[in-house]
Amino acid sequence: MANMISKMKNILGFGDFDEDFEDDEFEENFQDGSDDEMVVDESIEPVISGKKSNKVVNIHTSASAKVLITKPTAYEEAMEICDAVRNRRIVVVNTTNLDIRTAQRLLDFIGGSCYALHGDIQEIEKRVYLLSPSNVEVTSELKSELTSKALFNWSK
Repeated sequence: MANMISKMKNILGFGDFDEDFEDDEFEENFQDGSDDEMVVDESIEPVISGKKSNKVVNIHTSASAKVLITKPTAYEEAMEICDAVRNRRIVVVNTTNLDIRTAQRLLDFIGGSCYALHGDIQEIEKRVYLLSPSNVEVTSELKSELTSKALFNWSK
């Protein structure tokens, strides 16, 4: 019975563990001199990196934004449009050449891909849409300017 109680103590962590562990012996080197003196090991040389990394990114060195203006004639062109958005290009899509059902399917596809890529889709004019990737912000001022000046007037 006493053997069972000692086993339970060992399992729960209350047993004697003195016999399992041995004290490690450490060599301690203390100098009797003052603490102001510092001993330098001459055999150790500092490692100096050949190239210093610059953590500042210049925003003016980025490539200029490219805009793709497309007027699809078939639903199959949706993948090309989505690939352009995935490659961080701004895309203007004019769906006036498509019938209403095909244009709706095309917009559903590219709208889903814009959502998946964290992009944005906005209507500029009737059946003309602006797709912008996640790194481009289109403000409402620009949107109202685009619609008022009719820069993309394809409905002639």
